[in-house]
Amino acid sequence: MIGTGSRIGMLTVEEATEQRKGGYIVWRCRCDCGGEILADTRCLQRKSVRDCGCRSPLRPGQKDITGLRFGKLTAVRPTKERSRRGSTVWLCRCDCGREVKVQLDQLTSGLRKSCGCLSHPPRKDYIGKRFGKLTVTGYAGKRAGMHRWECRCDCGRETVVGQTLLQNGKTRSCGCLQAEIYRENLKLTEGTSVTILQAIKRGRLIKTNTSGYNGVYYNKRKNRWTAQITFQGRTRYLGSFELLADAVEARRQGEKIYDAFLEQLGGDGNNT
Repeated sequence: MIGTGSRIGMLTVEEATEQRKGGYIVWRCRCDCGGEILADTRCLQRKSVRDCGCRSPLRPGQKDITGLRFGKLTAVRPTKERSRRGSTVWLCRCDCGREVKVQLDQLTSGLRKSCGCLSHPPRKDYIGKRFGKLTVTGYAGKRAGMHRWECRCDCGRETVVGQTLLQNGKTRSCGCLQAEIYRENLKLTEGTSVTILQAIKRGRLIKTNTSGYNGVYYNKRKNRWTAQITFQGRTRYLGSFELLADAVEARRQGEKIYDAFLEQLGGDGNNT
């Protein structure tokens, strides 16, 4: 039984408090070192707490993971350090030989699996190698945990690319490759995107539209609806109206210039 005067390790039970933990009485205990600690009856009976923490870094109820592996880390011993949330900080040894301090909750949740060597791959010898349209010409140093390489693109431009981006193929040019694909997808003819015109004719709204009709917006300064149309890089004013319906009709009439352009290219523009 646990009561006033009971001895558990270096602890002497002084008095019961009004606190309860899991239905068990929480006792105020005095350590031989002079420190004080609160411990419930269950912890004292199991002798899972034997001092105020002066000799045992683990707090009552905290798991002993000594010798357990977490990825490349092996838990060596607990330290007296605590995280902001109260988690015990463990000294761990990585398979690469380095020692590192890691919070218990990071180990058990899988957030930390190495001293950092897993997240920082070694520098490759990429000079002279090609990745898409890029040829590596030199090493540019390491920033934000990633090795960077100086590259020359087939188009003649130079750029700096992260090693990981070269390895996984996410970067294969200075940006010109994406531009070529973009221009091809837009089907640019005489400075006008056939793709965009076709989408507008199918009723697709431009992202910046707020009226529900392409080329129509409400002019707050004039308190009127304004209609306009953009073609071959030039925006044309179609009029200002009190009624939304009138502005929409003006825009519809203005889109006849799109119809004529697409018809000239071959019906719907698919022959470009």
